[in-house]
Amino acid sequence: MVPVDGSHASLQAVALACDIARKNKGSVSVVHVIEVKRTMPLDAELEGEAAAGEEVLTQAARVAREQDFDVDSEILQAREASHAIVDEAIERGADLIILGMEYKQPFGEFQLGRVIQYVMRSAPCEVWVCRHPVKE
Repeated sequence: MVPVDGSHASLQAVALACDIARKNKGSVSVVHVIEVKRTMPLDAELEGEAAAGEEVLTQAARVAREQDFDVDSEILQAREASHAIVDEAIERGADLIILGMEYKQPFGEFQLGRVIQYVMRSAPCEVWVCRHPVKE
């Protein structure tokens, strides 16, 4: 399973997942999570966010096609992306979650971010984090 946010790193994670799945005769599920504010109902119609999510999934499908692989994709709505990723991995019986991340130093020091930390701590399966190289 590969969560995607449209970043170059997350799309590279899709390519990696397709390569691994092809070699192991597996499948790849790509998910995009829309975080819904607590002031709104969880099933609120968020047309702008849904359209942006569909575009992200289209990009992920394009990456998979370039790898000559088909992926399943889905948009999820949740209060917290991290919880949705772990819950979806459990529901799908995922063997592996591959997360792509950009190199970030928001306070002058490298940071993993709350989503990656939660997924690494809570996922019942293997978790791989693919960090992009440092930009000069």
